[in-house]
Amino acid sequence: MTRDSITGSRIRERRLMVGLRQTELARQAEISASYLNLIEHNRRPIGGKLLVTIARILAVEPSVLTEGAQAALISGLREAAIDAGIDTAELDRAEEFAGRFSGWAEALVAGHRRVASLERIVETLSDRLTHDPQLAASLHEVLSTAAAIRSTASILVEIDEVDADWRDRFHRNLNQDSRRLAESSKALLAYLDESPDAGKARGTPQEEVDAFLTAHAYHFPELEQADADPKLLAQHAPELTTDAARQIAAVILTQIAEDARTLPIAPFRAALGRVGLQPAALGREFACDLPTVFRRLAAMPPEALPGELGLVVCDASGSILFRRAMAGFVVPRFAASCPLWPLFTALARPMMPIRRRVEQAGSSPTRFDCWAIAWPQQVTDFNADPLLRSYMLILPVADQGGAAQSAHKVGSSCRVCPREACSARREPSVMAKGFDTESDAGLS
Repeated sequence: MTRDSITGSRIRERRLMVGLRQTELARQAEISASYLNLIEHNRRPIGGKLLVTIARILAVEPSVLTEGAQAALISGLREAAIDAGIDTAELDRAEEFAGRFSGWAEALVAGHRRVASLERIVETLSDRLTHDPQLAASLHEVLSTAAAIRSTASILVEIDEVDADWRDRFHRNLNQDSRRLAESSKALLAYLDESPDAGKARGTPQEEVDAFLTAHAYHFPELEQADADPKLLAQHAPELTTDAARQIAAVILTQIAEDARTLPIAPFRAALGRVGLQPAALGREFACDLPTVFRRLAAMPPEALPGELGLVVCDASGSILFRRAMAGFVVPRFAASCPLWPLFTALARPMMPIRRRVEQAGSSPTRFDCWAIAWPQQVTDFNADPLLRSYMLILPVADQGGAAQSAHKVGSSCRVCPREACSARREPSVMAKGFDTESDAGLS
């Protein structure tokens, strides 16, 4: 069901929301109640003056009735449905649900995002000791001090005759070690409870930035202006509560503002309408490099794009620096990503664009078209190594159920990848065996 085909349903939902009877709306719009009834049940098309009149009566913009829920909301619904294991037939009705029950749709998406955020916080905290050297060092200090106190106390208790000088020395040691233990414990507690709001758990700075970008659907209208101040925007963002998160966000927002000046939204949107999601054609039209096109596409308003897309950026070490979520394509936040992604292949071929169809493993494998390229960040001097970043644009394959096309088989990370016979595997998987028994070492 297309967006336009449920305009009547949106009119009905809005009419009920404002408490207006069907006969009263028909009277004010100067049409018969029976005709309005046909419109509300999507049996008669509506447009032009009548649409504008009804929108005015219902106190909404006409676009709210014709376009319905934004693409970001629909994308969030589909992501929630995929995570819940909803079948494809129900996925196709996500737009209808968002259009008819926008409030419930927003509540569902917000709940799904909060659950995902809390799950990531739990994963971060459960794995924090391994990856947080400061926490490990603090715990080591506490345990070492406690062991020293126990050893000294054991000597005083177990040995009956202790020289007075040695006893005094042991007492001093106990006093000093107990003070050190108290200070170390306070420092550790302050580090673990760094948030001023003790009742509100927080993840890593990168988690805050991801939540900030997601809340704005990766698009910031204020950055389209020539006098935009990205650092000020990051400084006053309520989603960013730490200095580290604000610094990371300021870097990303500065890049978005620079890309907006290179590719102004109006001409870029017009070009996108002419050539579609063809990065190379867009780059040629505006005489700019592919990474700029990739980033600009990821920062466009969802309604300006012909469909969903995702973007992943990494540095030469393979660390993920930026991710725009793509429903169905899993990008791990903490574990290392699949080395078979074109994102990493591009690092071995700097400035050479790669286009590859991939199929990500899972109980329902999904295919995606990926464009990737590694690009130097700055002009280097003689005998200086270039600083590379790799970009991968992700687009869904329209016909998932069509004729099978050769696709490179990839995963998300080794820990949850069901493909056992893969030469790129780094560690055993925790997933149940039996999803995939291919022995093609990751390629079909």
